Amino acid sequence: MMDLSWMAWTWQTATFFIVIALLILAMGLWERIDPGGGPRHGVLGLDTTRGDRLFISLLGSAYIHLGWLALTSAPLWGATVISVIFALAVYRWV
Repeated sequence: MMDLSWMAWTWQTATFFIVIALLILAMGLWERIDPGGGPRHGVLGLDTTRGDRLFISLLGSAYIHLGWLALTSAPLWGATVISVIFALAVYRWV
């Protein structure tokens, strides 16, 4: 049996991974209900699909949280709010 005691499995960590899994599941269901979704030409000049926009949102959110941790000692709720706004902007304009 593997010893995973070195990992910080808190409820926040579990929530993080559950949310990622639910987002991927929701994206799969959305694709099944409405296949394709068609690529869009966004502000960045890239043709992106729904999956691309999800990936950009998740990656950007990771950087927002890392920057928040590096620059401030405030609770992460602020970074989470900024990340949600960022994701909505990505889905709207990218």
